[in-house]
Amino acid sequence: MTKTEWDLSQQLAATEEDAERLLAEYSLRLAEEATAPAPQADLLFEEVDSEIHALKQTSAQLKHTLSKTTSVSEELESRLKDVRKSRKKRRLLKAAPANSVIDLAEEKQEHFAKGMNLYKVLLILIIGSFLGVVIEMLYCFATLGRIESRAGLVYGPFNLLYGVGAVALSLGLYRFRNHSSLISFAGGFVVGSVVEYVCSFLQEVAFGSRSWDYSHLPFNINGRICLLYSIFWGLLGILWIKNIYPRMAQLILKIPKKAGKIITWGMILFLAVNAVVTYAAVSRWSERIQGDPPSSVLEELIDRRFPDERMEWIFINMDFGQEQTPGQ
Repeated sequence: MTKTEWDLSQQLAATEEDAERLLAEYSLRLAEEATAPAPQADLLFEEVDSEIHALKQTSAQLKHTLSKTTSVSEELESRLKDVRKSRKKRRLLKAAPANSVIDLAEEKQEHFAKGMNLYKVLLILIIGSFLGVVIEMLYCFATLGRIESRAGLVYGPFNLLYGVGAVALSLGLYRFRNHSSLISFAGGFVVGSVVEYVCSFLQEVAFGSRSWDYSHLPFNINGRICLLYSIFWGLLGILWIKNIYPRMAQLILKIPKKAGKIITWGMILFLAVNAVVTYAAVSRWSERIQGDPPSSVLEELIDRRFPDERMEWIFINMDFGQEQTPGQ
């Protein structure tokens, strides 16, 4: 038995003995003085009420202590598991570093993107927007045998949906990064489902279009999310916070402070301009599908730079809810 176990067991044993002693003592006194004069009985009743209040406070504190010790033991167990895993080499790649190792390295370096500060969030947005497109294009090639665009912006292989999802998972799961995989699954399930629903809703409000529809799958909500993909989000939550995030954070640690800040803000400016141009191009594409001619020089420029053929290639899964006929 460790010192921690001994101290806690002694304290609990003493508390239990005190509680049993109080019960026996006051039970006897209450029985003996059940017929005592009112003033004497009232004093006893007040004394018992005070002890009951104290016992309830003690019980609440013990519940808090139980919850805290359970949480600490679970987190310590998870940290130990992650560190042990990070020391083992896989067949092709080293295991992802433990999150606790990343935390320590960020503190020692006083890194500009330590913890979950603004720079870390922006870098995750950038990297997530890029990697999401690359991974899905590779998956598409492996399953369909062809290359299809999965971009969400008109310039470059970037999709802010993936970036926003990466940021949401990171923010939602960061405080639980050293806890069990079950908590990561629950967090990913909830966070991913909310992000997917909100993004689908905003796209439909802004452009009158959808890029996915789960209406044909069971347990769906308005076709925007469904149980199957929510489970995938849960599994991604585990993979993300236990494997992908620490690898990404390890990569970010290698970025020098001055260059890192310049690169971060430069990329954010690029993505912001890219998003504005994308909004204009998709809005104009939607108008062309409805048969609306350009009403300004700017719209004529957009029509020339982003014709239907180009837009259909970039946003291959975008559906405006009607047959899309180029030039219509």
